Amino acid sequence: MPLGGPSRTICCGSPKQAARLGRSVAPLLYQIHTVGLGYPAALRVADIAHQSVASHQPSPAIGTRTFSTTNANRLRDVFPAKETTYIRKTPPAWAHPGYTEEEMLAVTPAHRPPKTVGDWVAWKLVRIARWATDFATGIGRDQQVDMKNPTTAVVAQKPLTEAQWLVRLIFLESIAGVPGMVGGMLRHLHSLRRLKRDNGWIETLLEESYNERMHLLVCTKMAEIGWFMKTMILGAQGVFFNAVFLSYLISPKITHRFVGYLEEEAVHTYTRLLHEIEQGDLPRWSDPKFQIPEIAVTYWRMAEGKRTMRDLILYIRADEAVHRGVNHTLGNLDQVEDPNPFVSEYKSGAEQRKPSAVLKGIGYERDEVIG
Repeated sequence: MPLGGPSRTICCGSPKQAARLGRSVAPLLYQIHTVGLGYPAALRVADIAHQSVASHQPSPAIGTRTFSTTNANRLRDVFPAKETTYIRKTPPAWAHPGYTEEEMLAVTPAHRPPKTVGDWVAWKLVRIARWATDFATGIGRDQQVDMKNPTTAVVAQKPLTEAQWLVRLIFLESIAGVPGMVGGMLRHLHSLRRLKRDNGWIETLLEESYNERMHLLVCTKMAEIGWFMKTMILGAQGVFFNAVFLSYLISPKITHRFVGYLEEEAVHTYTRLLHEIEQGDLPRWSDPKFQIPEIAVTYWRMAEGKRTMRDLILYIRADEAVHRGVNHTLGNLDQVEDPNPFVSEYKSGAEQRKPSAVLKGIGYERDEVIG
């Protein structure tokens, strides 16, 4: 084929070589094109869990599909189960405690007003992180909620697409699993050095980190991310881990407050997602025939007939509400001596003091649960 005049010609050799060249260059061109359009994740959204409304009708051709950029017959499970000679399945390390439907439906966005300088610093850092996430994931101004009430408003002029939601959720959950692990690790080492018990903090923090990782695994079952987003996650985790590490060494109180505000954002995010699913703005996820990943059904022990995308988001949002209440409460306690009120046994007559993190968005003050 001529290029820039008859004297410059690129020869592809045989037709087979030309075909191989085309297959090699096409993915690169797609990713460059994707980045240029403002979708840096180069996300390929998996259609494996979706069934057409018309029962067994095959998925439409790639030219008519607006959600996935991978051909229907090439979609695959992102991380298929590893077969071994003897082992069948590995259960979750921490069994999920479960929620009633009333508890999940009662979760609402909430905001704890900053009361100290540390609270204000933590809140402003989360606001900066929220702005950066919106910018990096290509959220337009018309897709943003009322910025005067950014933690509670859930209605925007234009909804996000399923692909935008998955980019946002995957990035959020890849970050949200860091603080619990860092806090649990540092408190574990602190307990070893001081030769003293930790009074239940370590287990709660590690379980929080594990729970956030399960959210991430569920999301990655519905999308195969590209190299750009993997690089962004790698860089973000490196920066965030070290920042949380130093922060927890300097002031665990401020760190827990920061995580509490971060979880306020998570509850807000999933509440907005629920609103858009219920409004029918996300047709694939609003479809009752959409099948959620099996890993989610197993982890949350979801009942038959309660396995829609809406049900899944209700469970995840309730988890985030728990983390919100737990971290705001832990930020109010004596970081060295106070027991973890969420796993402690209360004295006779004081059982009503045991906190329920899922319904207390701003956390409990110390005198409410410790005395």
